[in-house]
Parts: sequence; structure tokens; C-alpha cells
Amino acid sequence: MIIYLLIINSLAFVMYGVDKRKARKGAFRIAEKHLLLVAFLGGATGAFIGMRIFRHKTKKKRFAIVVPLCMLIQWLLYLYLENIYI
Repeated sequence: MIIYLLIINSLAFVMYGVDKRKARKGAFRIAEKHLLLVAFLGGATGAFIGMRIFRHKTKKKRFAIVVPLCMLIQWLLYLYLENIYI
């Protein structure tokens, strides 16, 4: 599970950085639904950090609400599961 979380969060972080670079260059972008999907599938922390570091999608209401909410839910779930199995 830890390896999955490391991979999905790294992927989310990189996707936000790549999309920001493409936005600056006016190139073909990563679809917003894909950015949100990777956050929903466990990469919310990476997505959140990517949003802050790259200053990307921070003013979009959907991202400003969904990504932190997913991150909170994922961390609470992680802490809950951590307490069950230890």
C-alpha cells in the first residue's frame, strides 16, 4: 500500500507540474478530469503539493475544494487503517 501511495502521489505531483508547463507554452493540456482522478485515486497529497509549488489550479474552485477534501479523507482513512492493523 505504501508503494502504491508513493507512486500515485509522485504521479499526481508530476502531472500538475507538466500541465503547468504546458499551460505556459500554450501546448495541449492534461484534462482536468485526469488531474482530479489521480487525486481521487490516492494522489491528493501529491496533487495538493503540486498545486502549491507550481501555483497551478489554485484559483479554480473545483480544485481548491476537491483536492484538499480528498487529501483530508485519504489521510483520515490512512490513519484509521494504520490503527486497525497495528
